[in-house]
Amino acid sequence: MKIMIINGPNLNLLGKREPDIYGNRSFDEFLQKLRHDFTQMEIDYYQSNIEGELIDKLQEVGFSYDGIVLNAGAYTHTSIALLDCIRSLTTPVVEVHISNVHAREEFRHKSMISSACLGVIAGFGLNSYKLAIEAVAG
Repeated sequence: MKIMIINGPNLNLLGKREPDIYGNRSFDEFLQKLRHDFTQMEIDYYQSNIEGELIDKLQEVGFSYDGIVLNAGAYTHTSIALLDCIRSLTTPVVEVHISNVHAREEFRHKSMISSACLGVIAGFGLNSYKLAIEAVAG
């Protein structure tokens, strides 16, 4: 089984960025743990701060992978382009958020991409990614 994790803007700063919200652990460190926990899966990873590059990666893997775990960061709340892209894919996409977006600022309560995703997991810290992989694996 092949899973692609895609992180959007500012998630390259995990471990440094607002640790009271996002924790002190880098994503690279957590990715090693995920690969250790899911040895039966090939877990690939991509991060970009650029919306068009996220779309390019989704289109690249969205017809050949078994699942995509997407944390689109702030683009979650603004990007119709990501919504349209996800709708065009055959690979299921799970929307992930590290924090509980519904306990934060009002503008974070609305996701532009949720309706195109298999499901949404939010608020469990980095373990949100693990839960998303388990959901895709069935």
